[in-house]
Amino acid sequence: MAVRLSVLDLSPIPGGADAATALRNTVDLARHAERLGYHRYWIAEHHNIPGVASAATAVLVGQVAATTSRIRVGSGGIMLPNHAPLIVAEQFGTLEAFHPGRIDLGVGRAPGTDQRTARAIRGNSASADDFPEQLSELLDYFEPDPARGVDAVPAIGRRPPVWLLGSSGFSARLAGRLGLPFAFAHHLAARNTLPAVRLYRDSFRPSPTLSEPLLLLSVTVVCAETDERAGWLAGSAKLRYLSRRQGLPIPLPPPEEAAEYAYADADRELIEARFGSALIGSPETVRARLSGLVADTGAAEVMVTTMVHGHDDRVRSYELVAGLRR
Repeated sequence: MAVRLSVLDLSPIPGGADAATALRNTVDLARHAERLGYHRYWIAEHHNIPGVASAATAVLVGQVAATTSRIRVGSGGIMLPNHAPLIVAEQFGTLEAFHPGRIDLGVGRAPGTDQRTARAIRGNSASADDFPEQLSELLDYFEPDPARGVDAVPAIGRRPPVWLLGSSGFSARLAGRLGLPFAFAHHLAARNTLPAVRLYRDSFRPSPTLSEPLLLLSVTVVCAETDERAGWLAGSAKLRYLSRRQGLPIPLPPPEEAAEYAYADADRELIEARFGSALIGSPETVRARLSGLVADTGAAEVMVTTMVHGHDDRVRSYELVAGLRR
């Protein structure tokens, strides 16, 4: 496959472990991803979610960049309504200064958490409705402007590539109109993928940084030597998702626990709706489905996100997916 492969990491916390273990696993996986030839390593922003340690995204981006040497490292993404644009510009200008040419700034408008936590983060200030204005302010801070009166000093002249993240037509249209690369969350909203891709391309206007549309898809993948083992490993993420939907969020359970769980028919319907688009199986199975997705969308890059309980199993999944390019 000629498509680029990259990694989206949420720093999953396995049941029986803690956030420190998850964060060390992220750094270890990034080293493996670089060795395996992945193009980018992006880290998500989530808050107040048991089982997910990727809260301080910019800090973790810096740690991963400092312990790798070639792979691009960035945010997938910074949820901009949670932050002052000035601070984001300062953070990513600083990262670009330390790691020139290796940093990506992916931004989104979702809270990355529940509404109560979003209020704790944002207070009564920004909301998702303010996103276009916040994005414009953020981009402006990377350029000098004597009339502005406030500068993000480390950011001036150090703008990393800025990607717009989304799972709907709103972000697709905005990315197109601004001439930005677009990263679509296929793993969260598969039914919106094709409409959003068409809207992005139809809306696209060339910009000083991008002459034609550039599309990335983030996709849930669990790959193992056989379809059966991959399905067994994927049970951990499925049970975690179900528990969260039932208002009982848990860390990522072991696959043995997921296999023994007594699922009701309604549970299976929920899981199928969420994971029907996931690529779960042997390398042959994943290759066939991934090739079909790329052909349908024309994506230039696929960003793989893998949530399994065992760190060694997660590394192995990424190894097998990397081998699909051969």
